Order: sequence, then C-alpha cells, then structure tokens
Amino acid sequence: MGGALEGSAVLVAKEGVRRLEAGDYAKGYLDLLAKLTTVGEVTEPMFLDQVRFFGSEAGGDYAILVVPNRDESTILATGTLVVERKLIHGCGRVGHVEDVVVLPEARGQGLGHRVVSALVDEAKSRGCYKVILDCAEENKGFYEKAGMRQKEVQMVRYL
Repeated sequence: MGGALEGSAVLVAKEGVRRLEAGDYAKGYLDLLAKLTTVGEVTEPMFLDQVRFFGSEAGGDYAILVVPNRDESTILATGTLVVERKLIHGCGRVGHVEDVVVLPEARGQGLGHRVVSALVDEAKSRGCYKVILDCAEENKGFYEKAGMRQKEVQMVRYL
C-alpha cells in the first residue's frame, strides 16, 4: 500500500471523478479503504487482477470511482457501484452503493457527495430503477443530504 501525504496541497482534490486504475495501488487506494474496513493482505498482483476483472465484460456490473488529488499522487475518496440484475420489475436492475470513504485529512471538500452523486448517475445510466446502500447510524445524515432516505432494516450473517 502506498501514497504519500506531503503537505496540504496534496489534499486538494482534482475536479470530477474517474474509474479505478491499476496505478492507484501506489496512490494509497488500499490505505484509503482501510479507513472504512479491514482490507486484509492484498498484494499488487492481486489488486491488478481485480482491476482487470472490473474492466472486463464479466466485471461490467461493477464501477469503482475515485477522486485523486490535483497531481494524481494520492486517492482522496472512493465509492463502488454494484449492479444487481433482477427477475422482478421486468428484469430490472438495482444499484448497490458500497465502500464510500474519504481520506479524513481531505474531508470538507464535498468529495463524499461528489462520489455518491457520480455513483447514482452511473446507476441511472445503467438502467437501475433504484439505488440502495447500507450505512452506519452515524452516517445516516450524510446520505440523507445526498438524497437517500431510510427504508426498512439491514440484516447480516457473516460467513
């Protein structure tokens, strides 16, 4: 895992969002995900295999978006869209927003909202009839400001 944080200029976000790229391994992408959850041991070859999969036809139901800093040396924010194909709603599609995280030192620039908005736009462009996500109770307000609303209850069974 890598990515250097040398001074505040590094934390100024580049405009827009882009897709995850192979070179993001060295730009601290896994360190960023570790701010959200346990990443585990992910070697660079493992990372590259996953990025290739996400870019393939078989991986077409995934979109991982990132916001780099201005000089593209560090990934500041990310989020994932996973498209679930259904038999209900006329073989409709549901977008699942996952793994949204902003580097703590880069918060306050609206990067989380930028990522969520881009993921919702991506879901629309893929024909999804709704977008859903699970979040911690303390993040509920953030997602409500991003246009989401609470519906039902999440259940989990870890395997």
